[in-house]
Amino acid sequence: MGRAFEYRKATKLKRWGNMARTFTRIGKQIAIAVKSGGPEPENNPALRAVIANAKRENMPKDNVERAIKNAMGKDQSEYKEMNYEGYGPHGVAIFVETATDNTTRTVANVRSVFNKFGGNLGTSGSLDFIFTWKSMFTFTKKDGLEMDDLILELIDYGVEDEYDEDENEITIYGDPKSFAQIQKYLEDNGFDVTGSEFTRIPNDLKDVTDEQRATLEKMIDKLEDDEDVQNVYSNMRPAEDTEE
Repeated sequence: MGRAFEYRKATKLKRWGNMARTFTRIGKQIAIAVKSGGPEPENNPALRAVIANAKRENMPKDNVERAIKNAMGKDQSEYKEMNYEGYGPHGVAIFVETATDNTTRTVANVRSVFNKFGGNLGTSGSLDFIFTWKSMFTFTKKDGLEMDDLILELIDYGVEDEYDEDENEITIYGDPKSFAQIQKYLEDNGFDVTGSEFTRIPNDLKDVTDEQRATLEKMIDKLEDDEDVQNVYSNMRPAEDTEE
């Protein structure tokens, strides 16, 4: 899981680097969560998770409350989550998650970027063998916490038996279908959950040259610039991993 952590860390900083873009994306996530589960965080696990992530990204409380209120309005756009899968240049797999109120616009924009860089979009599910979809929770370490005991107990909740440690935090991974019950366990047992989300971890990383990496990073940047795009994943080996 160490490799998964390094991949996640390298891509996470880049993906959420722009504050305005981050707040826009979180706002869409709040809207989707409210529409599906209601505006009360205590009764809506998905909304609680988004609010925790908003706090982690320093999104002002007023912004969060306004996004919740706006999501309840009748005139608000209905966002639909759509995924697009394909290959960029040099055979690197690229998975694009979007939240959009206009799928025609979004797919046209995503396809345009793939075409511009010599890639091609595939069919839904075509990259299932490359990426594994996981739920992920990060929480503050507790004094005297025995991780082996915690993991042993959480295995019954769909958590994997490997985890990552980063300074004062621990990150665990689990079955996406078990997201709500893992979240409830951590909350009920007094863990300070600082982040929770779904993520896609590549099963195999593809080596690229510095020149190829530069081209692929330009393509990913272009995709991330689209306001409908939530996350972009690839199986390109992180530069930090290469240097080691």
